[in-house]
Amino acid sequence: MITLYEFAPTRSIRARWVLQELGVEFQSVTIDLRKGEHRSPQFLAINPAGKVPALVDGDLVLTESVAIALYLAERFPDRRLLPQDIGERAQVYRWLLFTATELEQPLWRIAQHTFLYPKEKRLPAEVELAREDFRRVAPVVESHLDGRTFVAGAALTIADLVLAYTLDWANEQNLLDGLPRARAYFERMYTRPRAAPRIAAAFASVNAHANQQGRN
Repeated sequence: MITLYEFAPTRSIRARWVLQELGVEFQSVTIDLRKGEHRSPQFLAINPAGKVPALVDGDLVLTESVAIALYLAERFPDRRLLPQDIGERAQVYRWLLFTATELEQPLWRIAQHTFLYPKEKRLPAEVELAREDFRRVAPVVESHLDGRTFVAGAALTIADLVLAYTLDWANEQNLLDGLPRARAYFERMYTRPRAAPRIAAAFASVNAHANQQGRN
């Protein structure tokens, strides 16, 4: 049994989405970041960095959401979330790396300087610089999606799942104005029958659960 350690509104969405698209049975273990469960000795034994998601498959322990996506696609090759052709596979690698290094990094900086860092360490100017960095690179995706259903080839791949989540993250920051193809693309991906929850829905779910526990 595969076990996914996750917290709903985080990059855990990527790993969960891949598992759901694959139709793989897995066990979910919630690591509540708000309660500091990611710093517990038990979880640090799984991921010393104290971050989610983390995946355990037999003796394999794997962290980093993109690495998890790649592993799962290779683990279940018959589901074809990673092309067999080397050239097509290279395009998947390209968009995975572009998403993680160019699109995600500004979004992560915004999160750090908006609510992750202590208030005294947050730099409003860094938020504006990060927003500018995202706006500078996002048109690359917008142009590439012209006439395309999927980002890398003619069929769904893990690159689509990773990118769609990241564009949803950008949308939460109101950074997709003027990017109609990118917006339509990620919204279309989230209509898939096995799609993971969108970020806003994931936040609403954990907040509802916390409120219910508080009433109990």
